[in-house]
Amino acid sequence: KPNFVDFDAPAVSKRAGFLFVGRLSAEKGVDVLVDAARALGDVLLRVAGTGPESALLAGVPGVQALGALGGDAVRTEMSQAMALVLPSICYENFPRTLVEAYCSCMPVIASRHGALAELVQDGITGLLFEPGNAQDLANKMRWAQAHPEQMATMGRNARALYEAEFTAERNYAQLMTIYKDAIAAGSAS
Repeated sequence: KPNFVDFDAPAVSKRAGFLFVGRLSAEKGVDVLVDAARALGDVLLRVAGTGPESALLAGVPGVQALGALGGDAVRTEMSQAMALVLPSICYENFPRTLVEAYCSCMPVIASRHGALAELVQDGITGLLFEPGNAQDLANKMRWAQAHPEQMATMGRNARALYEAEFTAERNYAQLMTIYKDAIAAGSAS
């Protein structure tokens, strides 16, 4: 059963830069993200979160460390950024931040492995890059900067997917199906 969030899509606005939301730790690929930002040089990357890898952000041009943010502040950031970046090198299950991004009409640039490779439809709801490959991530971010209209289309596609699969109502229906199937299986034994 997927995670869900329940808030209105933000008003359409001009979006700029990239956003990372999460724990700043090795398994989340923070070093890959920082190396990609360094390779780009002219990037705006806002980083929301804290953790043991926080020091990697210091002195990187274009990187703005926001610290820990509450839900409303994260949604505000998501309404302004061009894309959410999920550079995890570990297998993610179903990141809540991905659903929040889709709900916010924001495409996701993610590592091509685990559930992320299934949840992000490459070229449709976001872009995928090779896990741990900072240069490939930088290339995807550079492409995104050069193609804002395509990124906006991916954001609309992400919102449409959210509405079809990840709303509270859809989540409730899936949960009820799970319970009904479990009850039916128990009755049959």
